[in-house]
Amino acid sequence: MLPFTVDLRPGESPYRQVTYAATKAIVAGALPPGAPFPSVRELSTALRINPNTAHKVVTELVRAGLLEVLPGVGTVVARGRAATDHERQALLARPLEQLVVEARRLGLPLDAVQDALAAQWRAIAPPSGPATPPSDPSTEATP
Repeated sequence: MLPFTVDLRPGESPYRQVTYAATKAIVAGALPPGAPFPSVRELSTALRINPNTAHKVVTELVRAGLLEVLPGVGTVVARGRAATDHERQALLARPLEQLVVEARRLGLPLDAVQDALAAQWRAIAPPSGPATPPSDPSTEATP
């Protein structure tokens, strides 16, 4: 049994779907640092995906610093160093651009996008971590 869920959808890369689901579980705290991560064989069997795809997922998560391979132990969620602000912003640049493009395509105003983002933030935030991002007084609306 996998420690995260994936509902594989046709027309979308299984590699991307599994990588996203695992990343989400780690970021949301469902897989805490040091927790064991399924082997390539377990992933491929449980999800009925090609073992090469499962290997590619694990390799990508290790490369991203989310997992680490410990000799004699196996693959676990990384305890790694905290990313710098610059590194975190660089990781978000492309997904944010995609979000803005899609929101504009749909004709959504900025406040609707911000509300949707805040709702997702609250839904995914780990229970022990901060529930809301630090506020920036310069961006807060005045009554």
